[in-house]
Amino acid sequence: MNPIEEIKSALRSVIIAALEKARAERALVFEEIPPFVIEVPRDKGHGDFACNAAMLMAKSARRAPRDIARIIVEHLDRDSMAHIQEVDVAGAGFINIYLRPQWLYDIPALVLEMKEGYGSAPRNGRRVMVEFVSANPTGNLHMGNARGGAIGDSLANVLNYAGYDVEREFYINDAGNQIEIFAESLEARYLQLSGKPVPFPENGYAGQDVVETVKGILAREGDRLLNLDSAQRRKLLTEMALEEKLAYIGKTLESFGINYDVWYSEKTLHENGLVDAVIQELRQKGYIYEKDGAQWFATTAFGDDKDEVVIRANGMPTYFAADIAYHQEKFRRGFDWVIDVWGADHHGHVGRMKGAMTALGFDPERLDVILMQLVRLYRGGQIVRMSKRTGTTVSLDELIEEVGRDAARFLFVMRNPDSHLDFDMELAKQQSLENPVYYVQYAHARICSIFRQAQAAGIKYRLGGDVDMSVLTAAEEIAILRKIAEFPTEVEIAAKTLAPHRIARYALDVAGLFHSYYNHFRVLQDDQTLQNARLNLMKVIQIVIANALSIVGVSAPQQM
Repeated sequence: MNPIEEIKSALRSVIIAALEKARAERALVFEEIPPFVIEVPRDKGHGDFACNAAMLMAKSARRAPRDIARIIVEHLDRDSMAHIQEVDVAGAGFINIYLRPQWLYDIPALVLEMKEGYGSAPRNGRRVMVEFVSANPTGNLHMGNARGGAIGDSLANVLNYAGYDVEREFYINDAGNQIEIFAESLEARYLQLSGKPVPFPENGYAGQDVVETVKGILAREGDRLLNLDSAQRRKLLTEMALEEKLAYIGKTLESFGINYDVWYSEKTLHENGLVDAVIQELRQKGYIYEKDGAQWFATTAFGDDKDEVVIRANGMPTYFAADIAYHQEKFRRGFDWVIDVWGADHHGHVGRMKGAMTALGFDPERLDVILMQLVRLYRGGQIVRMSKRTGTTVSLDELIEEVGRDAARFLFVMRNPDSHLDFDMELAKQQSLENPVYYVQYAHARICSIFRQAQAAGIKYRLGGDVDMSVLTAAEEIAILRKIAEFPTEVEIAAKTLAPHRIARYALDVAGLFHSYYNHFRVLQDDQTLQNARLNLMKVIQIVIANALSIVGVSAPQQM
Protein backbone atom coordinates (compact mmCIF):
# COMPACT_ATOMS: atom_id res chain seq x y z
CA MET A 1 0.00 0.00 0.00
CA ASN A 2 1.31 3.44 -0.98
CA PRO A 3 -0.22 6.36 0.99
CA ILE A 4 1.18 9.03 -1.33
CA GLU A 5 -0.20 7.32 -4.42
CA GLU A 6 -3.58 6.88 -2.75
CA ILE A 7 -3.75 10.60 -2.01
CA LYS A 8 -2.66 11.40 -5.56
CA SER A 9 -5.38 9.13 -6.91
CA ALA A 10 -8.00 10.82 -4.75
CA LEU A 11 -6.81 14.29 -5.82
CA ARG A 12 -6.85 13.20 -9.48
CA SER A 13 -10.49 12.18 -9.13
CA VAL A 14 -11.37 15.51 -7.50
CA ILE A 15 -9.66 17.49 -10.28
CA ILE A 16 -11.27 15.41 -13.06
CA ALA A 17 -14.67 15.94 -11.43
CA ALA A 18 -13.99 19.71 -11.32
CA LEU A 19 -13.08 19.72 -15.02
CA GLU A 20 -16.19 17.75 -15.95
CA LYS A 21 -18.32 20.13 -13.90
CA ALA A 22 -16.69 23.16 -15.57
CA ARG A 23 -17.34 21.63 -19.01
CA ALA A 24 -20.99 20.89 -18.15
CA GLU A 25 -21.45 24.53 -17.10
CA ARG A 26 -19.61 25.72 -20.26
CA ALA A 27 -17.02 27.47 -18.08
CA LEU A 28 -14.43 25.50 -20.07
CA VAL A 29 -14.74 24.00 -23.54
CA PHE A 30 -12.52 21.02 -24.38
CA GLU A 31 -12.80 17.56 -25.93
CA GLU A 32 -10.75 15.43 -23.57
CA ILE A 33 -8.73 15.69 -20.39
CA PRO A 34 -5.00 15.15 -21.02
CA PRO A 35 -2.92 12.77 -18.83
CA PHE A 36 -1.89 15.38 -16.27
CA VAL A 37 0.53 14.86 -13.40
CA ILE A 38 0.08 15.30 -9.67
CA GLU A 39 3.44 15.48 -7.95
CA VAL A 40 5.08 16.38 -4.68
CA PRO A 41 6.73 19.83 -5.11
CA ARG A 42 10.39 20.12 -4.16
CA ASP A 43 9.64 23.41 -2.46
CA LYS A 44 7.32 22.72 0.49
CA GLY A 45 6.07 26.29 0.16
CA HIS A 46 4.29 25.20 -3.02
CA GLY A 47 1.92 22.92 -1.16
CA ASP A 48 1.77 19.23 -0.39
CA PHE A 49 0.92 18.40 -4.00
CA ALA A 50 0.91 20.29 -7.30
CA CYS A 51 -1.01 19.65 -10.52
CA ASN A 52 -0.11 20.71 -14.09
CA ALA A 53 -3.51 20.00 -15.73
CA ALA A 54 -4.19 23.66 -16.59
CA MET A 55 -0.98 24.08 -18.56
CA LEU A 56 -1.61 20.93 -20.58
CA MET A 57 -5.13 22.08 -21.48
CA ALA A 58 -4.25 25.59 -22.65
CA LYS A 59 -4.22 24.71 -26.35
CA SER A 60 -7.36 22.57 -26.45
CA ALA A 61 -9.38 24.88 -24.17
CA ARG A 62 -8.00 28.03 -25.88
CA ARG A 63 -7.52 29.77 -22.56
CA ALA A 64 -4.53 30.97 -20.60
CA PRO A 65 -3.25 28.30 -18.16
CA ARG A 66 -3.80 30.52 -15.13
CA ASP A 67 -7.43 31.13 -16.17
CA ILE A 68 -7.97 27.38 -16.59
CA ALA A 69 -6.36 26.71 -13.20
CA ARG A 70 -8.59 29.32 -11.56
CA ILE A 71 -11.71 27.75 -13.10
CA ILE A 72 -10.64 24.27 -11.93
CA VAL A 73 -10.15 25.57 -8.39
CA GLU A 74 -13.55 27.29 -8.45
CA HIS A 75 -15.24 24.03 -9.45
CA LEU A 76 -13.51 21.79 -6.90
CA ASP A 77 -15.85 19.86 -4.61
CA ARG A 78 -13.98 20.31 -1.35
CA ASP A 79 -16.47 18.16 0.53
CA SER A 80 -15.56 15.12 -1.58
CA MET A 81 -12.08 15.21 -0.07
CA ALA A 82 -12.14 16.52 3.47
CA HIS A 83 -8.33 16.54 3.73
CA ILE A 84 -8.01 19.55 1.40
CA GLN A 85 -7.24 22.65 3.43
CA GLU A 86 -6.32 25.18 0.76
CA VAL A 87 -5.84 25.37 -3.01
CA ASP A 88 -4.18 28.18 -4.93
CA VAL A 89 -2.91 28.98 -8.40
CA ALA A 90 0.79 29.72 -8.81
CA GLY A 91 3.37 30.46 -11.48
CA ALA A 92 2.35 29.71 -15.05
CA GLY A 93 -0.74 27.84 -13.93
CA PHE A 94 0.20 25.22 -11.37
CA ILE A 95 -2.53 24.22 -8.95
CA ASN A 96 -0.98 23.94 -5.49
CA ILE A 97 -2.87 21.81 -2.98
CA TYR A 98 -2.38 22.03 0.78
CA LEU A 99 -3.76 19.21 2.95
CA ARG A 100 -4.78 19.06 6.57
CA PRO A 101 -2.48 16.74 8.56
CA GLN A 102 -5.31 14.30 9.34
CA TRP A 103 -4.43 12.08 6.37
CA LEU A 104 -1.05 11.40 7.97
CA TYR A 105 -2.51 10.09 11.22
CA ASP A 106 -3.48 6.82 9.55
CA ILE A 107 0.12 6.12 8.49
CA PRO A 108 1.41 4.64 11.79
CA ALA A 109 -1.35 2.01 11.91
CA LEU A 110 -0.48 1.00 8.33
CA VAL A 111 3.24 0.72 9.11
CA LEU A 112 2.59 -1.23 12.30
CA GLU A 113 0.33 -3.63 10.42
CA MET A 114 2.77 -4.22 7.52
CA LYS A 115 6.01 -4.06 9.55
CA GLU A 116 8.91 -5.30 7.33
CA GLY A 117 6.50 -5.31 4.39
CA TYR A 118 5.90 -1.57 4.59
CA GLY A 119 7.27 0.07 1.48
CA SER A 120 6.97 -3.10 -0.59
CA ALA A 121 4.67 -3.58 -3.57
CA PRO A 122 2.66 -6.62 -4.70
CA ARG A 123 4.37 -9.04 -7.11
CA ASN A 124 4.09 -7.66 -10.64
CA GLY A 125 5.05 -10.84 -12.50
CA ARG A 126 8.07 -9.30 -14.22
CA ARG A 127 11.36 -11.23 -14.13
CA VAL A 128 14.54 -9.20 -13.74
CA MET A 129 18.14 -10.33 -13.85
CA VAL A 130 20.83 -8.21 -12.24
CA GLU A 131 24.36 -9.19 -13.25
CA PHE A 132 27.08 -7.53 -11.21
CA VAL A 133 30.69 -7.82 -10.08
CA SER A 134 31.54 -10.62 -12.59
CA ALA A 135 35.23 -10.11 -11.77
CA ASN A 136 37.93 -11.95 -13.69
CA PRO A 137 38.77 -15.01 -11.53
CA THR A 138 42.46 -14.23 -11.84
CA GLY A 139 43.03 -12.11 -8.75
CA ASN A 140 41.57 -10.58 -5.61
CA LEU A 141 38.39 -8.51 -5.55
CA HIS A 142 39.24 -4.80 -5.60
CA MET A 143 37.43 -1.57 -4.71
CA GLY A 144 35.62 -1.37 -8.04
CA ASN A 145 34.26 -4.88 -7.44
CA ALA A 146 33.28 -3.82 -3.92
CA ARG A 147 31.30 -0.81 -5.10
CA GLY A 148 29.71 -2.84 -7.89
CA GLY A 149 28.75 -5.53 -5.41
CA ALA A 150 27.11 -3.10 -3.00
CA ILE A 151 25.25 -1.31 -5.78
CA GLY A 152 24.17 -4.46 -7.62
CA ASP A 153 22.96 -6.30 -4.53
CA SER A 154 21.12 -3.24 -3.17
CA LEU A 155 19.51 -2.72 -6.56
CA ALA A 156 18.36 -6.35 -6.57
CA ASN A 157 16.92 -5.80 -3.08
CA VAL A 158 15.02 -2.67 -4.04
CA LEU A 159 13.65 -4.31 -7.21
CA ASN A 160 12.46 -7.25 -5.13
CA TYR A 161 10.85 -4.83 -2.66
CA ALA A 162 9.15 -3.09 -5.59
CA GLY A 163 7.46 -6.31 -6.69
CA TYR A 164 9.82 -7.77 -9.30
CA ASP A 165 11.03 -11.38 -9.37
CA VAL A 166 14.79 -10.85 -9.21
CA GLU A 167 17.73 -13.14 -9.92
CA ARG A 168 21.33 -12.22 -9.13
CA GLU A 169 23.92 -13.54 -11.55
CA PHE A 170 27.73 -13.68 -11.63
CA TYR A 171 29.28 -14.12 -15.09
CA ILE A 172 32.46 -16.15 -14.74
CA ASN A 173 35.09 -14.95 -17.21
CA ASP A 174 36.73 -18.37 -17.51
CA ALA A 175 37.53 -18.31 -21.23
CA GLY A 176 39.44 -16.15 -23.66
CA ASN A 177 42.74 -14.33 -23.70
CA GLN A 178 42.91 -13.43 -20.00
CA ILE A 179 42.61 -17.12 -19.07
CA GLU A 180 45.42 -17.99 -21.50
CA ILE A 181 47.62 -15.35 -19.84
CA PHE A 182 46.57 -16.64 -16.42
CA ALA A 183 47.59 -20.18 -17.44
CA GLU A 184 50.99 -18.96 -18.62
CA SER A 185 51.47 -17.06 -15.35
CA LEU A 186 50.55 -20.08 -13.24
CA GLU A 187 52.89 -22.36 -15.17
CA ALA A 188 55.78 -19.91 -14.91
CA ARG A 189 55.33 -19.59 -11.13
CA TYR A 190 54.98 -23.37 -10.75
CA LEU A 191 58.22 -23.98 -12.61
CA GLN A 192 60.04 -21.18 -10.80
CA LEU A 193 58.92 -22.43 -7.38
CA SER A 194 60.00 -25.92 -8.45
CA GLY A 195 63.53 -24.61 -9.07
CA LYS A 196 63.27 -24.20 -12.85
CA PRO A 197 64.82 -20.90 -14.08
CA VAL A 198 62.09 -19.84 -16.55
CA PRO A 199 61.16 -16.24 -17.45
CA PHE A 200 57.85 -14.82 -16.29
CA PRO A 201 55.46 -13.70 -19.10
CA GLU A 202 55.84 -10.00 -19.84
CA ASN A 203 52.09 -9.39 -19.61
CA GLY A 204 51.46 -12.06 -16.93
CA TYR A 205 49.59 -11.79 -13.64
CA ALA A 206 52.43 -10.81 -11.33
CA GLY A 207 50.43 -10.40 -8.10
CA GLN A 208 51.39 -12.11 -4.87
CA ASP A 209 47.99 -13.86 -4.83
CA VAL A 210 49.05 -15.93 -7.88
CA VAL A 211 52.25 -16.93 -6.07
CA GLU A 212 50.24 -18.00 -3.01
CA THR A 213 47.86 -20.00 -5.19
CA VAL A 214 50.75 -21.87 -6.83
CA LYS A 215 52.39 -22.51 -3.45
CA GLY A 216 49.15 -24.15 -2.34
CA ILE A 217 49.07 -26.31 -5.45
CA LEU A 218 52.69 -27.36 -4.88
CA ALA A 219 51.91 -28.25 -1.30
CA ARG A 220 49.08 -30.53 -2.44
CA GLU A 221 50.41 -31.87 -5.75
CA GLY A 222 54.17 -31.72 -5.32
CA ASP A 223 56.26 -31.69 -8.49
CA ARG A 224 54.21 -34.31 -10.36
CA LEU A 225 53.04 -31.70 -12.88
CA LEU A 226 56.64 -31.33 -14.08
CA ASN A 227 56.25 -34.65 -15.88
CA LEU A 228 53.34 -33.36 -18.01
CA ASP A 229 53.60 -31.51 -21.28
CA SER A 230 53.04 -27.77 -21.14
CA ALA A 231 49.45 -27.85 -22.46
CA GLN A 232 48.35 -30.46 -19.90
CA ARG A 233 50.18 -28.68 -17.09
CA ARG A 234 48.56 -25.35 -17.89
CA LYS A 235 45.12 -26.96 -18.11
CA LEU A 236 45.41 -28.60 -14.69
CA LEU A 237 46.96 -25.55 -13.06
CA THR A 238 44.19 -23.35 -14.45
CA GLU A 239 41.42 -25.70 -13.31
CA MET A 240 42.81 -25.87 -9.78
CA ALA A 241 43.49 -22.14 -9.60
CA LEU A 242 40.03 -21.20 -10.94
CA GLU A 243 38.37 -23.48 -8.41
CA GLU A 244 40.31 -21.75 -5.63
CA LYS A 245 39.70 -18.23 -6.97
CA LEU A 246 35.97 -18.77 -7.45
CA ALA A 247 35.69 -20.21 -3.93
CA TYR A 248 37.49 -17.11 -2.64
CA ILE A 249 35.22 -14.78 -4.63
CA GLY A 250 32.09 -16.56 -3.44
CA LYS A 251 33.18 -16.57 0.20
CA THR A 252 34.26 -12.91 0.15
CA LEU A 253 31.07 -11.73 -1.51
CA GLU A 254 29.01 -13.80 0.91
CA SER A 255 30.78 -12.06 3.80
CA PHE A 256 29.77 -8.81 2.07
CA GLY A 257 26.13 -9.92 2.22
CA ILE A 258 25.87 -11.05 -1.41
CA ASN A 259 24.50 -14.43 -2.45
CA TYR A 260 24.04 -15.22 -6.15
CA ASP A 261 21.27 -17.30 -7.66
CA VAL A 262 23.36 -18.24 -10.71
CA TRP A 263 27.07 -18.49 -11.48
CA TYR A 264 27.21 -18.52 -15.30
CA SER A 265 30.37 -19.79 -17.01
CA GLU A 266 31.61 -18.02 -20.14
CA LYS A 267 33.33 -21.26 -21.11
CA THR A 268 29.95 -23.00 -21.46
CA LEU A 269 28.94 -20.49 -24.14
CA HIS A 270 31.80 -21.76 -26.30
CA GLU A 271 31.37 -25.42 -25.36
CA ASN A 272 27.65 -25.36 -26.20
CA GLY A 273 28.22 -23.59 -29.50
CA LEU A 274 26.27 -20.48 -28.51
CA VAL A 275 29.01 -18.06 -29.61
CA ASP A 276 29.27 -19.64 -33.05
CA ALA A 277 25.47 -19.75 -33.33
CA VAL A 278 24.96 -16.06 -32.54
CA ILE A 279 27.66 -15.01 -35.04
CA GLN A 280 25.99 -17.17 -37.67
CA GLU A 281 22.61 -15.59 -36.89
CA LEU A 282 24.05 -12.08 -37.20
CA ARG A 283 25.75 -13.11 -40.45
CA GLN A 284 22.43 -14.30 -41.88
CA LYS A 285 20.87 -10.98 -40.91
CA GLY A 286 23.60 -9.17 -42.85
CA TYR A 287 25.48 -7.64 -39.90
CA ILE A 288 28.73 -9.64 -40.16
CA TYR A 289 31.35 -8.98 -42.83
CA GLU A 290 34.98 -9.97 -43.38
CA LYS A 291 37.95 -7.59 -43.53
CA ASP A 292 41.70 -8.15 -43.03
CA GLY A 293 41.04 -11.83 -42.30
CA ALA A 294 38.79 -11.02 -39.33
CA GLN A 295 35.00 -10.97 -39.02
CA TRP A 296 33.36 -7.71 -38.02
CA PHE A 297 29.96 -6.82 -36.56
CA ALA A 298 28.51 -3.67 -38.18
CA THR A 299 27.91 -1.77 -34.94
CA THR A 300 27.91 1.51 -36.91
CA ALA A 301 24.47 0.48 -38.16
CA PHE A 302 23.30 1.12 -34.60
CA GLY A 303 25.04 4.43 -33.97
CA ASP A 304 28.54 3.28 -32.99
CA ASP A 305 31.50 5.26 -34.33
CA LYS A 306 33.30 2.17 -35.62
CA ASP A 307 32.56 -1.50 -36.29
CA GLU A 308 33.84 -4.18 -33.90
CA VAL A 309 35.75 -7.42 -34.49
CA VAL A 310 33.89 -10.53 -33.28
CA ILE A 311 36.16 -13.23 -34.76
CA ARG A 312 39.89 -12.47 -34.91
CA ALA A 313 42.03 -13.32 -37.93
CA ASN A 314 43.33 -16.35 -36.01
CA GLY A 315 39.77 -17.67 -35.77
CA MET A 316 39.34 -16.94 -32.05
CA PRO A 317 36.14 -15.16 -30.90
CA THR A 318 36.56 -11.86 -29.09
CA TYR A 319 35.16 -11.12 -25.64
CA PHE A 320 32.51 -8.99 -27.37
CA ALA A 321 31.31 -12.02 -29.36
CA ALA A 322 30.91 -14.08 -26.19
CA ASP A 323 29.15 -11.17 -24.49
CA ILE A 324 26.63 -10.95 -27.33
CA ALA A 325 25.89 -14.66 -26.97
CA TYR A 326 25.61 -14.26 -23.20
CA HIS A 327 23.08 -11.43 -23.43
CA GLN A 328 21.05 -13.30 -26.05
CA GLU A 329 20.99 -16.22 -23.62
CA LYS A 330 19.74 -13.92 -20.84
CA PHE A 331 16.70 -12.93 -22.87
CA ARG A 332 16.12 -16.48 -24.05
CA ARG A 333 15.88 -17.52 -20.40
CA GLY A 334 12.74 -15.40 -20.18
CA PHE A 335 13.86 -12.28 -18.35
CA ASP A 336 11.70 -9.23 -19.03
CA TRP A 337 14.40 -6.83 -17.89
CA VAL A 338 18.17 -7.35 -17.94
CA ILE A 339 20.41 -5.07 -15.87
CA ASP A 340 24.22 -4.98 -15.88
CA VAL A 341 26.46 -3.12 -13.44
CA TRP A 342 29.70 -2.21 -15.24
CA GLY A 343 32.70 -0.01 -14.65
CA ALA A 344 32.69 3.37 -16.37
CA ASP A 345 35.48 2.17 -18.67
CA HIS A 346 32.84 0.04 -20.45
CA HIS A 347 30.93 3.13 -21.56
CA GLY A 348 31.49 2.49 -25.28
CA HIS A 349 30.33 -1.10 -24.88
CA VAL A 350 26.77 -0.12 -23.89
CA GLY A 351 25.61 1.13 -27.28
CA ARG A 352 27.25 -1.81 -29.06
CA MET A 353 25.49 -4.33 -26.85
CA LYS A 354 22.14 -2.61 -27.25
CA GLY A 355 22.78 -2.59 -31.01
CA ALA A 356 23.54 -6.32 -30.96
CA MET A 357 20.31 -7.04 -29.08
CA THR A 358 18.37 -4.93 -31.59
CA ALA A 359 19.96 -6.89 -34.45
CA LEU A 360 18.89 -10.13 -32.76
CA GLY A 361 15.29 -8.94 -32.47
CA PHE A 362 15.16 -7.93 -28.81
CA ASP A 363 13.90 -4.58 -27.56
CA PRO A 364 17.06 -2.69 -26.47
CA GLU A 365 14.99 -0.84 -23.86
CA ARG A 366 14.80 -4.13 -21.95
CA LEU A 367 18.57 -3.90 -21.37
CA ASP A 368 19.89 -1.35 -18.90
CA VAL A 369 23.47 -0.76 -17.87
CA ILE A 370 24.58 1.07 -14.73
CA LEU A 371 28.00 2.60 -15.27
CA MET A 372 29.98 2.99 -12.09
CA GLN A 373 32.78 5.48 -11.50
CA LEU A 374 36.06 4.81 -9.71
CA VAL A 375 36.67 4.54 -5.98
CA ARG A 376 39.56 6.23 -4.21
CA LEU A 377 40.48 5.05 -0.73
CA TYR A 378 41.67 7.59 1.83
CA ARG A 379 43.17 7.17 5.27
CA GLY A 380 44.09 10.23 7.32
CA GLY A 381 43.67 12.47 4.29
CA GLN A 382 46.11 10.41 2.21
CA ILE A 383 45.20 8.22 -0.77
CA VAL A 384 45.64 4.52 0.07
CA ARG A 385 47.00 2.60 -2.90
CA MET A 386 48.66 -0.42 -1.35
CA SER A 387 47.59 -3.27 0.88
CA LYS A 388 49.51 -3.66 4.14
CA ARG A 389 49.24 -7.42 3.77
CA THR A 390 50.20 -8.02 0.12
CA GLY A 391 51.84 -4.80 -1.01
CA THR A 392 49.34 -4.54 -3.89
CA THR A 393 45.94 -2.87 -4.09
CA VAL A 394 43.64 -3.17 -1.07
CA SER A 395 41.23 -6.08 -1.52
CA LEU A 396 37.56 -6.30 -0.56
CA ASP A 397 38.16 -8.85 2.17
CA GLU A 398 40.78 -6.55 3.75
CA LEU A 399 38.34 -3.64 3.60
CA ILE A 400 35.60 -5.69 5.30
CA GLU A 401 38.10 -6.77 7.96
CA GLU A 402 39.16 -3.19 8.67
CA VAL A 403 35.93 -1.14 8.45
CA GLY A 404 33.16 -3.77 8.62
CA ARG A 405 30.50 -4.84 6.15
CA ASP A 406 27.84 -2.32 7.21
CA ALA A 407 30.03 0.75 6.83
CA ALA A 408 31.51 -0.43 3.54
CA ARG A 409 28.15 -1.24 1.97
CA PHE A 410 26.40 1.93 3.11
CA LEU A 411 29.20 4.24 1.99
CA PHE A 412 29.44 2.50 -1.39
CA VAL A 413 25.69 2.73 -1.97
CA MET A 414 24.92 6.23 -0.69
CA ARG A 415 26.42 8.02 -3.69
CA ASN A 416 25.07 7.94 -7.25
CA PRO A 417 27.10 5.36 -9.25
CA ASP A 418 27.73 8.12 -11.82
CA SER A 419 29.87 10.03 -9.34
CA HIS A 420 33.44 9.30 -8.27
CA LEU A 421 33.59 8.03 -4.71
CA ASP A 422 36.20 9.06 -2.16
CA PHE A 423 36.02 6.39 0.55
CA ASP A 424 37.42 7.64 3.87
CA MET A 425 38.50 4.57 5.84
CA GLU A 426 38.96 6.51 9.08
CA LEU A 427 35.46 7.98 8.81
CA ALA A 428 34.01 4.54 8.06
CA LYS A 429 35.41 3.25 11.37
CA GLN A 430 34.30 6.18 13.50
CA GLN A 431 31.67 5.57 16.17
CA SER A 432 30.30 9.07 15.79
CA LEU A 433 27.43 10.91 14.15
CA GLU A 434 29.89 12.12 11.50
CA ASN A 435 29.83 8.61 10.08
CA PRO A 436 26.71 8.27 7.88
CA VAL A 437 26.05 4.60 8.59
CA TYR A 438 26.58 5.10 12.34
CA TYR A 439 24.22 8.11 12.18
CA VAL A 440 21.40 5.94 10.78
CA GLN A 441 22.09 2.86 12.89
CA TYR A 442 22.30 4.98 16.04
CA ALA A 443 18.83 6.35 15.34
CA HIS A 444 17.47 2.81 15.26
CA ALA A 445 19.38 1.84 18.41
CA ARG A 446 18.21 4.99 20.21
CA ILE A 447 14.58 4.12 19.54
CA CYS A 448 15.15 0.57 20.82
CA SER A 449 16.58 2.18 23.96
CA ILE A 450 13.41 4.27 24.42
CA PHE A 451 11.31 1.10 24.46
CA ARG A 452 13.71 -0.58 26.87
CA GLN A 453 13.35 2.44 29.18
CA ALA A 454 9.55 2.27 28.90
CA GLN A 455 9.60 -1.43 29.78
CA ALA A 456 11.98 -0.87 32.72
CA ALA A 457 9.69 1.86 34.04
CA GLY A 458 6.62 -0.39 33.74
CA ILE A 459 4.98 1.97 31.27
CA LYS A 460 1.90 0.53 29.59
CA TYR A 461 1.28 1.59 26.00
CA ARG A 462 -0.60 0.47 22.93
CA LEU A 463 0.60 0.14 19.35
CA GLY A 464 -1.86 0.21 16.50
CA GLY A 465 -4.94 1.70 14.94
CA ASP A 466 -6.88 2.59 18.11
CA VAL A 467 -4.24 5.09 19.27
CA ASP A 468 -5.15 8.78 19.02
CA MET A 469 -2.42 10.16 16.75
CA SER A 470 -4.12 13.53 16.31
CA VAL A 471 -2.30 14.84 19.38
CA LEU A 472 0.87 14.92 17.25
CA THR A 473 0.52 18.51 16.10
CA ALA A 474 4.11 19.80 16.23
CA ALA A 475 5.61 20.69 12.85
CA GLU A 476 8.42 18.22 13.51
CA GLU A 477 5.93 15.39 14.08
CA ILE A 478 4.01 16.19 10.91
CA ALA A 479 7.30 16.28 8.97
CA ILE A 480 8.24 12.83 10.27
CA LEU A 481 4.85 11.36 9.42
CA ARG A 482 5.06 12.84 5.94
CA LYS A 483 8.52 11.35 5.45
CA ILE A 484 7.30 7.95 6.61
CA ALA A 485 4.43 8.16 4.11
CA GLU A 486 6.93 8.74 1.29
CA PHE A 487 8.84 5.47 1.78
CA PRO A 488 6.83 3.30 -0.67
CA THR A 489 7.19 6.02 -3.32
CA GLU A 490 10.95 6.19 -2.70
CA VAL A 491 11.18 2.43 -3.23
CA GLU A 492 9.16 2.66 -6.44
CA ILE A 493 11.28 5.50 -7.85
CA ALA A 494 14.55 3.82 -6.81
CA ALA A 495 13.48 0.66 -8.65
CA LYS A 496 12.30 2.41 -11.81
CA THR A 497 15.36 4.65 -12.06
CA LEU A 498 17.88 2.00 -10.89
CA ALA A 499 18.93 4.27 -8.04
CA PRO A 500 19.47 2.34 -4.78
CA HIS A 501 21.37 5.34 -3.44
CA ARG A 502 17.97 7.02 -2.98
CA ILE A 503 17.18 4.52 -0.23
CA ALA A 504 20.43 5.25 1.60
CA ARG A 505 19.73 8.97 1.34
CA TYR A 506 16.16 8.41 2.54
CA ALA A 507 17.44 6.52 5.59
CA LEU A 508 19.76 9.43 6.38
CA ASP A 509 16.85 11.89 6.07
CA VAL A 510 14.63 9.88 8.42
CA ALA A 511 17.48 9.51 10.91
CA GLY A 512 18.09 13.25 10.76
CA LEU A 513 14.44 14.04 11.48
CA PHE A 514 14.49 11.60 14.39
CA HIS A 515 17.70 12.87 15.98
CA SER A 516 16.45 16.45 15.82
CA TYR A 517 13.09 15.46 17.30
CA TYR A 518 14.65 13.38 20.06
CA ASN A 519 16.83 16.32 21.12
CA HIS A 520 13.83 18.65 21.50
CA PHE A 521 10.85 16.52 22.56
CA ARG A 522 10.21 14.10 25.42
CA VAL A 523 8.71 10.79 24.37
CA LEU A 524 8.19 9.33 27.85
CA GLN A 525 6.11 11.74 29.93
CA ASP A 526 3.07 12.18 32.20
CA ASP A 527 0.51 12.89 29.44
CA GLN A 528 -0.52 9.30 28.67
CA THR A 529 -2.30 10.11 25.39
CA LEU A 530 0.64 12.07 24.03
CA GLN A 531 3.12 9.49 25.31
CA ASN A 532 1.21 6.70 23.59
CA ALA A 533 1.12 8.61 20.29
CA ARG A 534 4.82 9.43 20.45
CA LEU A 535 5.75 5.82 21.20
CA ASN A 536 3.77 4.81 18.14
CA LEU A 537 5.67 7.44 16.16
CA MET A 538 8.98 6.07 17.44
CA LYS A 539 8.02 2.52 16.51
CA VAL A 540 7.17 3.41 12.91
CA ILE A 541 10.44 5.33 12.54
CA GLN A 542 12.25 2.25 13.84
CA ILE A 543 10.46 -0.01 11.35
CA VAL A 544 11.09 2.23 8.36
CA ILE A 545 14.78 2.71 9.17
CA ALA A 546 15.19 -1.06 9.52
CA ASN A 547 13.40 -1.63 6.20
CA ALA A 548 15.55 0.94 4.39
CA LEU A 549 18.75 -0.48 5.88
CA SER A 550 17.76 -4.00 4.87
CA ILE A 551 17.44 -2.85 1.26
CA VAL A 552 21.00 -1.54 1.20
CA GLY A 553 22.21 -4.67 2.99
CA VAL A 554 23.02 -3.06 6.35
CA SER A 555 22.02 -4.28 9.81
CA ALA A 556 19.73 -2.37 12.18
CA PRO A 557 21.32 -2.86 15.65
CA GLN A 558 19.25 -2.63 18.84
CA GLN A 559 22.07 -1.05 20.80
CA MET A 560 25.42 0.57 20.02
